[in-house]
Amino acid sequence: MATGRRRVVVGTARCNLVVGVRSAALAGAAAVLLAGFVLLALVLGDYPLSPGEAIGVLTGSTEGFARTVVLDWRLPRAAAAAVFGAALAVAGAIFQTVTRNPLASPDIIGLANGSFTGMLVALLLLGGGWPLLMTGSLVGGLLAAVAIYLLALRDGLQGFRLIVVGIGVSAMLASVNTWMLLRAELETALLASAWGAGTLNTVTAANAVPAGLCLLALLALLPPLAPALRQLDLGDDVAAAAGVRVGRSRTAVIAVAVGLVSVVTAVAGPISFVALAAPQIARRLARAPGIPLTVSALTGAVLLLGADLIAQHLVPLTVPVGVVTVVLGGGYLVWLLVHEARRRP
Repeated sequence: MATGRRRVVVGTARCNLVVGVRSAALAGAAAVLLAGFVLLALVLGDYPLSPGEAIGVLTGSTEGFARTVVLDWRLPRAAAAAVFGAALAVAGAIFQTVTRNPLASPDIIGLANGSFTGMLVALLLLGGGWPLLMTGSLVGGLLAAVAIYLLALRDGLQGFRLIVVGIGVSAMLASVNTWMLLRAELETALLASAWGAGTLNTVTAANAVPAGLCLLALLALLPPLAPALRQLDLGDDVAAAAGVRVGRSRTAVIAVAVGLVSVVTAVAGPISFVALAAPQIARRLARAPGIPLTVSALTGAVLLLGADLIAQHLVPLTVPVGVVTVVLGGGYLVWLLVHEARRRP
C-alpha cells in the first residue's frame, strides 16, 4: 500500500496499476446502486413485474410475455441510459481535466448543440436514417469542436477562454437549430424538438446496440491516453517537462470526448448537465486531486438512469429525461458557480 493517500498497487514492478482505496470503494458502491436502478427500471411500468420475474428473464428461467417486456421494451432503455450516462460523464471529465475548469463540459461549451445541428442537417436535408443521423451528429460535433478550439487558441489554450468562446458558439448553434426547426414540416419538427430536449423514449435495441458498441470502442481508447491526461491536469508546462506531447495528446483525448458526445446525441439528443455534474460529484466523493474516470463513469450512469426513472415514473406526465437533468443540473450549476466565486479572491 502506498503512503499518503491509501492506495493499492496491483501488478508487477514493471507493469502495475495504482488504485485508490476510497475510489475503489466508491466504484463498488456506485455499481451496486446502478444494478439496483437497472432492476427498478425492469420491474416498474404499466405491466409491473416482480424482481424475481425480471431476474428470471435475465437468467433464462422465465418465459412468456414477461420476457418480451424485459428484453424488448425495458432492458434496451435501461442499458442505454447507463452507457450513455457513463459516456457523457467521461466526456465531461476529459474536458474538465484538459481545461482545468469544473465548468467545462460538452453541453456548456457547445459540442452538444453542434452534434444536434449535424443531426438536424442529416434529418431535414438528407432524409435521416440512423447511420446517417449518427454520421451527421459526429461531423457536427467535430466541426463545433474545431471552431471552438481555433477561436479559443490564442497564446495557448486557457480553460476560461475556451468556456466563454464555447458559450458563444453554443448560443449561435442553438439559434441555427431553432431556425431549422421552424422551417421544417410540422411532424418532423415535433420529432426533432422532442429529440432536442434529450430523450430516451425512442431508444430500441436496433439503435442502442450499435451506439453502445461505438461508445465502448471509444472508451477502450482511453486507457493508453490516461497517463497523458493525468499529466495535462497538472498544466501544459509540467506535462511537457514530463515528456508528454501536449498538442497531440490534447487533440486525441478531445477527439474521444467529442465522439462520445456525438454518438449519444445521435440516439438520445443533447442531454444536458450529466457531463457537467458527474465528474465533479465523483471527484468530491473520492476526495481525489484529479477526476477519477471510472468513478465518474459510474456516477454518470447512476445519474442518467436515476433521472430517467424519475421522468418515467415520478413525474405525473412522462417527460423527456433531459427535462429532469436540466432541473437537477441547473441547481447544481448555480451551487458550483457560487462555490467557485467564493474560492476566487
